[in-house]
Amino acid sequence: MASYAVSVANSRGRQHDEPPPSGRSDFQRDRDRVIHSTAFRRLEYKTQVFVNHEGDLFRTRLTHSIEVAQLTRSISRALGLNEDLAEAIALAHDLGHTPFGHAGQDALNACMKAYGGFEHNLQSLRTVDLLEEHYAAFDGLNLMYETREGVLKHCSRPNAEQLGEIGKRFLDGTQPSLEAQLSNLADEIAYNNHDVDDGLRSGLITLEQLDEVPVFADHRRAVEARWPGLSGRKLIHETIRRMVDSMALDLIAQTRRNIVDAGVVTLDEVRLAPRLVAYSDEQWPRLQALKVFLRENLYWHYQVLRMTDKARRIIGDLFSAFMADPRLLPPQYQTKAHTDKPRAIADYIAGMTDRYAMKEHRRLFAVGEIH
Repeated sequence: MASYAVSVANSRGRQHDEPPPSGRSDFQRDRDRVIHSTAFRRLEYKTQVFVNHEGDLFRTRLTHSIEVAQLTRSISRALGLNEDLAEAIALAHDLGHTPFGHAGQDALNACMKAYGGFEHNLQSLRTVDLLEEHYAAFDGLNLMYETREGVLKHCSRPNAEQLGEIGKRFLDGTQPSLEAQLSNLADEIAYNNHDVDDGLRSGLITLEQLDEVPVFADHRRAVEARWPGLSGRKLIHETIRRMVDSMALDLIAQTRRNIVDAGVVTLDEVRLAPRLVAYSDEQWPRLQALKVFLRENLYWHYQVLRMTDKARRIIGDLFSAFMADPRLLPPQYQTKAHTDKPRAIADYIAGMTDRYAMKEHRRLFAVGEIH
């Protein structure tokens, strides 16, 4: 690994001391703990763009996290970084996400506005630090500091002020490890490209519309020049895989240039430098155009908005019902509600899968549902 990569030697360790693992590294242990967590399994039934029951072929939070992990690990290897750490961060980055994707997050944040708000990155950290219940010696997964800081990609200043060392960089303007920076952009590469794939599969966007997006159109023309007459799923896959490859290669090349220009040698120097993992100036506007296209044509498509509107109402109804009478909560959350009722309710709702949230809503509000 490069001298500025995270290692056990330069790590800040775990919150609770543990004997070192045998036969694997501490960061492999982190990855394994994430994979075996309850929150990770639930990602199978949480929305990426399309709600789980809308089709078996669309991506979920689980398949998205696996795709992010693959990208992160591959790019980490090219940059000489800690692959196990990068993979652990990628697999854990969405553990705190609500049901129903960003619509659920926005709805829960609105519900929690008077109680400190709701941030899914902070909830991911809360999940690995506190909510997972597996080990006798501590709450949470007791992950390495560098894994935890990578999970906390964004954080508001008021919340950062309450987090101690893990929140300090949001206050003093320093950076996380390169592995954490990389996981953040690999997430972006994955969802931009794979949302295109799911949007085309659903029929909500078309190839003709995407011809107006340069980063897609250029790669499509290259594919058609290489294989004249290619169409259907093969054309789409060949185009999107080239988009992913070009973004990853651009990220690797620009990041290498940034590291050389900054002259960083150690992890401490990485933290004090400007953000080093980045796209080139040529690639950045092309990616922004793709993001604008997806927002206006897929995320704001009326069929998607109809489902997200239902999601907001489900989340709002559940929160209001539990706030009015916390005895409706499961027993373990009733106990937590004695200390902080709004946060206990947010923990419960955020941990739900899409279908569980819909089922819980029916239990509370549908006539005839009494179990």
